[in-house]
Amino acid sequence: MKPLLIRGGTVVNADREFRADVLCEGGKITAVGTGLQAPAGAETLDASGRYVIPGGIDPHTHMQLPFMGTVTRDDFYSGTAAAMAGGTTTIIDFVIPDPKEPLIDAYRKWRGWAEKAAGDYSFHVAVTWWDESVHRDMGTLVQQEGVNSFKHFMAYKNAIMCDDETLVNSFKRSLELGAMPTVHAENGELVYLLQASMRAKGIFGPEGHPLSRPPAVEAEAAQRAIAIADVLNVPIYVVHVSCAESADAIARARARGQRVYGEVLAGHLVLDDEVYRNPSFEYAAGHVMSPPFRPKGHSQMLWRGLQAGYLHTTATDHCTFCAEQKAAGKADFSQIPNGCGGVEERLAVLWHEGVNGGKLTPSEFVAITSANAAKLFNIYPRKGCIVEGADADLVLWDPTLSKTLSVKTQKSLGDFNIFEGRTVVGQPTHTVSRGVVVYAEGDLRAVRGAGQYILRPPFAPQFAPLARKAELEQPVPVAR
Repeated sequence: MKPLLIRGGTVVNADREFRADVLCEGGKITAVGTGLQAPAGAETLDASGRYVIPGGIDPHTHMQLPFMGTVTRDDFYSGTAAAMAGGTTTIIDFVIPDPKEPLIDAYRKWRGWAEKAAGDYSFHVAVTWWDESVHRDMGTLVQQEGVNSFKHFMAYKNAIMCDDETLVNSFKRSLELGAMPTVHAENGELVYLLQASMRAKGIFGPEGHPLSRPPAVEAEAAQRAIAIADVLNVPIYVVHVSCAESADAIARARARGQRVYGEVLAGHLVLDDEVYRNPSFEYAAGHVMSPPFRPKGHSQMLWRGLQAGYLHTTATDHCTFCAEQKAAGKADFSQIPNGCGGVEERLAVLWHEGVNGGKLTPSEFVAITSANAAKLFNIYPRKGCIVEGADADLVLWDPTLSKTLSVKTQKSLGDFNIFEGRTVVGQPTHTVSRGVVVYAEGDLRAVRGAGQYILRPPFAPQFAPLARKAELEQPVPVAR
């Protein structure tokens, strides 16, 4: 691996921006400063007029996911390659065991699928059922496999939905292990009831999807999960917060001193539920995901949550199904596979709407696209920061470069783009993954299998040896 010197750019971290060169050697950042000299044989990039930002971290993706009778189009290679084209160098995906499937077996299966990844990856592991073996496997995953977060689906009745008993047991075990419970907050019983109600009224098209999952359904589940976490004194991370009511619940809990963290999807920040009323089934179904896109006004409150600091990270829930797969629900909206893409477009959409729109500073942009996720999941400053000793995951960002987003030009294998036709100003010109240029001015150089599994140490001090195993020098945990 040749050394790489990036000259003349403006380095942007979550705390400040400054003019500096960045030297990368052996996959790490070895120097950040002015007037750095390139070692013999080094590759150089001129970043004049551009920002140099940490590689994006998408903390919520679903590559190669078996779901609703089919499997997502993007696997771990195509999905991480598409991410690189958009400036994201690390993803945190999800291991989702079937009911009664041992967590360790599911984890090993997903690890095998991910060996083809072009970019770095890690895993949240879902708890979909409970007995003593789950209790034991959670310990093994934390102490030996570098997993420090567990996912809980409060939706999808008769499939992977957690009941309250499972939530309580898993939250309690997470606290013992120094892991973070995360929740998909939707009341599955209410969704199931409302889906039947829509069908009884003769509503079978995609417009029934948001009607069966109104904001109150999400808000109730978010409040319930937050209350359980409060009683058990465990921190909690709420994924894909989509409505003002859930954001308010998080804000209130944080105002009381509770450690609650919120994630927002790029799509929920810029789209609304008008998409489901499009007369084209393919178009409307292409936007079916859960929680759904909300009525106008909710996105403004999500932006305010990011600005105020009670929402913390941005993600995509990248989960690509093609038109043929979505057609499984043509006669019944509840059978449309839930999922949309976005891992490639996230940074550009957020820069255009956030920074260009006056909602975010460049440093705040870095915080919500990489640094906060790295801190919350305990891989900071290895990831999410341009500092000596960090992984050399970098993006050269041109704030003047424009692009019209389209399925015709995307790298993802999906055949639909929820941002179709949207022109954004601000684009990556180069993406660097552990010191190697993997995307350069339209040329995607992703290498199958080049990605590394990222161990994430727990927050409990008794498991400090894992930090050494992960080669994290003095990891900076979130205060617990």
